[in-house]
Amino acid sequence: MTGILAELKSDVETNNGVSYGEVNAEELPAISMKHNITAVPTVLLFANNKEIDRVDGLRKEKLTSIIKSYIQNPRNGVTAEPITVSKSKKDTEPLEERLKKLINKHEIMVFMKGNRQVPRCGFSKTLMGILQETELPFETFDILEDEEVRQGLKTYSNWQTYPQIYAKGELIGGLDIVKDLKESNELMSALKGEN
Repeated sequence: MTGILAELKSDVETNNGVSYGEVNAEELPAISMKHNITAVPTVLLFANNKEIDRVDGLRKEKLTSIIKSYIQNPRNGVTAEPITVSKSKKDTEPLEERLKKLINKHEIMVFMKGNRQVPRCGFSKTLMGILQETELPFETFDILEDEEVRQGLKTYSNWQTYPQIYAKGELIGGLDIVKDLKESNELMSALKGEN
């Protein structure tokens, strides 16, 4: 992403009246929450202190096109004044380090298709129901938003399917394991990292 930003900054036509900034979303969770950052990198475009557009993922052509469109054809009186770019250290941080940070982001971390509000597969939806019954706090990560994490976590955890659930940085398993733990009344202790 850093290379794409450098290229856009050097393009005089694209750079007309545009400012670029980078924020590590993982180090500033309040910004991530406020702007619903679910994928890295995410590029947010602002004008007049309001978010006017966004590009999730590394999509240079779309990003360039959107920036140029705001400069050339302001929408609803919005001109392309300062544009702030928010991103993660995904570009520079080794994948294994990134995965470790994500896995340990919360005591109970779920990697799934979708998120807790909008699960995108039946397995994820079923898991959300089971976890919500426990009333324990947990975080989710949408693997459909980040292919590098989706593929890398399969190798890292040696677990090929999703959803995957971690407690205190340790893999519990997938939906079948969670169902078995629930049935044997061991789920709460597993989620608390007591096993």
